[in-house]
Amino acid sequence: MRAEEPECSSDRRAEAETRRKIGAFEELQRAAGMLQLGDGDGELDRRKEAAAEVRRLAKDDPGARKTFATLGAIPPLVAMLDSKDSELHLAALYALLNLGIGNDLNKAATVKAGAVHKMLNLIESGSSQSVSEAIVANFLSLSALDSNKPVVGASGAIPFLLSAFKSGNSTARQDALRALFNLSIASSNAPRLVDAGLVPALFASIGDMAVSERALTALSNLVATGEGRRAVSRCTDAFPTLVDVLGWCDAAGCQEKAAHVLMVMAHKGGPCDRAAMVEAGAVSALLELTLLGSPLAQKRASRVLEVLTMDKGKKVTSAAASGAVAVSAPLSVATAVEGKGDDRMSEERRKVRELVQQSLHSNMRRIARRANLPQDFGLSERFTALTTTSATKSLPF
Repeated sequence: MRAEEPECSSDRRAEAETRRKIGAFEELQRAAGMLQLGDGDGELDRRKEAAAEVRRLAKDDPGARKTFATLGAIPPLVAMLDSKDSELHLAALYALLNLGIGNDLNKAATVKAGAVHKMLNLIESGSSQSVSEAIVANFLSLSALDSNKPVVGASGAIPFLLSAFKSGNSTARQDALRALFNLSIASSNAPRLVDAGLVPALFASIGDMAVSERALTALSNLVATGEGRRAVSRCTDAFPTLVDVLGWCDAAGCQEKAAHVLMVMAHKGGPCDRAAMVEAGAVSALLELTLLGSPLAQKRASRVLEVLTMDKGKKVTSAAASGAVAVSAPLSVATAVEGKGDDRMSEERRKVRELVQQSLHSNMRRIARRANLPQDFGLSERFTALTTTSATKSLPF
């Protein structure tokens, strides 16, 4: 008899677990069934209670989210957004939000049921602040799914999200920015994001450390497109702001992303963009970053400097050919005289080279002092390499 006791105990535990699962399923089934009620007397309140129950049960239970979708809970929740009752709107929105946590199928089903346009209709009809914030949170959730990004972007949601980003409270502002960042991943959304005025808004937000890194990441996505690069070029404060970020020694992520934006603009932008970078003081900031930045920031800064060096080299070559003498240059122009023997180098070009080298050494001594390096610190191979031409055209980082 004693040998049978463990087996009986195991059977009892299995039965108890089965009863628990049956009870949990019946609870989900009741909540899903109540969502199907009409708008008669008392039924509206019961639907509101059912939506709140769905929200509660789905919050921390992935299995419940899947089961609710199987029971058909999503379409009636989306249909509640057509109601005139703002409390019902809130209950439905947060239920949908929790159903989408970590569940791509539910995110897709929510969009398929028409939630995007119904949420925008609520905004247009003058929804309360709490409903607007719940809608922002839902757009953030829905936009995380790649297949939803073009749908949300084309729906007209971008101006609403941008408005929330500019004027919302802390949570809504960050949710809106994250949603806009999600949408920026899809290149098809770039024209709409640019037309809505996202690029100036992103630059205006840089400096607020709660959103700066994500704003720079969104800019990194946008400059991958022609529309995004043209928008950056048109933004008056773009390059001064990015150069300023290069000096944020306590925010390595921001430095890396600002360097990435500059790298793309230097490689794919026009001469005016590169001139604006130099005018904003990019060269000295980039030189400092190659010394003090993270490994990734150093690589990106080096890429930008290569392009700016090549650009400056071309200008010096042109000036030397016309008999003009350049009076200053931020980097060495060895490229401009590469392949020319000392005997053939004109006196003017020799003077240019001397001035450039003096400027470079002066910059490096200043940076070395800031880094608390020894006073006899000399140019490393890294900086010597920056004064030579690179044929690299791709963007490996």
